[in-house]
Amino acid sequence: MPDVPSIPALIDLGDLVLRAPDETDLDAVRAAFADPQLRLWNPPPSYADDPRDNALAWIRDRADWSTGIRLSWAVAAPNGPLLGSVSIRVDAAQGNGIVGYWTVPAARGRGIAGRAVRAASRFAFDVAGLHRIKLAHAVANPPSCRVAQAAGFALEGVLREAYTYGDGTRQDEHLHAKLRTDPD
Repeated sequence: MPDVPSIPALIDLGDLVLRAPDETDLDAVRAAFADPQLRLWNPPPSYADDPRDNALAWIRDRADWSTGIRLSWAVAAPNGPLLGSVSIRVDAAQGNGIVGYWTVPAARGRGIAGRAVRAASRFAFDVAGLHRIKLAHAVANPPSCRVAQAAGFALEGVLREAYTYGDGTRQDEHLHAKLRTDPD
């Protein structure tokens, strides 16, 4: 049975850290939520109509691990700007999770998302006790396929018209997954 920590954990990868999002990330989160690519492939949640209030609510929600349903991190350079986010939604009854992530435009194509997803997954397996984590992305989004591969997630198949993306179209998705027993 998973044992999800109730307070955010820091993961230090040397040149990259996964840390709790905080209010110093506000402007970067607002800018990320306005990015057309993020809005297409990973539409931000809507907590409030005002962009500043929405970003602040997102930060507070992601920094709160007390519900046991999500492990979330801001991805950044040490003492540096926000580069992205990675979260794992936890299904404690099954011992499974589903990972989601995004990066700011300046961080794309640098391997940051793959490293963050790999580190967050290892934490979810080793600390929270999850057995399986899945990752789904639009087939039409090849960079997300590269993230899944870089993080060690095996391609399991195609989910036909599985998700409605930010442009309002239903898209086929690749389903990838990683087991705790899979090699890093």
